[in-house]
Amino acid sequence: MAFPEDVLTEDEHVVLHLHPHWKALLRPILVLVLGVAAVVAGWLLLPDGDGGTIVLYVVAGLFLIAALWLGLWPFLVWRTTHYLFTNERVLLQEGVFSRHRRDLPLARINDHSMNQRFIERLLGCGTLTIESAGERGQSVLADVPRVDRVQTTLYELVEAQHDKHTLGDGEMRDILADMRDGKPLRDTTG
Repeated sequence: MAFPEDVLTEDEHVVLHLHPHWKALLRPILVLVLGVAAVVAGWLLLPDGDGGTIVLYVVAGLFLIAALWLGLWPFLVWRTTHYLFTNERVLLQEGVFSRHRRDLPLARINDHSMNQRFIERLLGCGTLTIESAGERGQSVLADVPRVDRVQTTLYELVEAQHDKHTLGDGEMRDILADMRDGKPLRDTTG
């Protein structure tokens, strides 16, 4: 379930494309292992006959429900959650059946911070909070892999976006000199 490239603008390119950290898959894997163990134990330990067969079917049915609800569903949520960082914006997308996408233009990002609990430091993940100008304010990205590097990359992207749309000292002096000399203003955006 790759992120669709058709949502990008013509000059936009992907810098980072992430899913939440693999630790989000620990519980689904644990559910599957314990469920398989319970079914195998029931098959080996339950007595032969109608009573043992019924109990085995009940255990297998409960395992199937648990595998779908606590195993497959979290995997699908993990797989369909995208943290996409481009040279123009941060796109956050999630949703298995329905889709929710949020775009944060780099020019509107005011602040970003990361937080790592002890276990997250050991696993190499954390929470990235991005503050942007607008109604919604903060976006919290949970379980971001290599969150320290991602935050540094985000800083570099925001600074590059700012520098791209800001005149340097030399350009400002040239414009003021041209205005003083009565020359028409030249295009400095290209």
